[in-house]
Amino acid sequence: MSKISSIKEYVLLHAEWDAQLRQLIGVMEQTELSASIKWGAPVYSLDGKNVIGLGAFKNHIAIWFFQGVFLKKNTALLVNAQEGKTKALRQIRFERNDNISNASIIPYIEEAIANQKAGLELKAKPKSLEIPEELEAILNGNKLLKDAFHDLSPGKQKEYAQYIAEAKKQATRTNRIKKIEPLISQGKGLNDRYRK
Repeated sequence: MSKISSIKEYVLLHAEWDAQLRQLIGVMEQTELSASIKWGAPVYSLDGKNVIGLGAFKNHIAIWFFQGVFLKKNTALLVNAQEGKTKALRQIRFERNDNISNASIIPYIEEAIANQKAGLELKAKPKSLEIPEELEAILNGNKLLKDAFHDLSPGKQKEYAQYIAEAKKQATRTNRIKKIEPLISQGKGLNDRYRK
């Protein structure tokens, strides 16, 4: 699949949604938001912050509100794409024969822009690192290794913790710990050899 570089190409790629996409794009063009293609779809931003995105799928099209959790005046049409997973993102979905009323979606767009101007943003909370017992025991038994582990970036620490935790058998965990001890001592990440 070729990379989409313009909104026009996006509409052509999703010809089955041509009329609806053109209507939504027309509404977005009347705002102060800047249009671009991100993740292969139209995204509209304000001062470099993503505010709204459009998406065409097999059975529906959607308007995404990146900080939709803050939409309070206009909520009747909003859905959470992945209940329990999606924190800030909300969307309005339209199926094939749905009538898209500009009058009904413009208030959502205006509120999303106002919220962005007000700086409302739900930031992801970093997850705490859970170190498997076997790795914790080795680190606690070797101060130099423990210091080297804590000197690693949080991402590298997480790679090691996951590498040990995902092993099902105790023998595999033990072998993996023996394998990573020299890497940790050298200040290397588990996957450094794959990084450029």
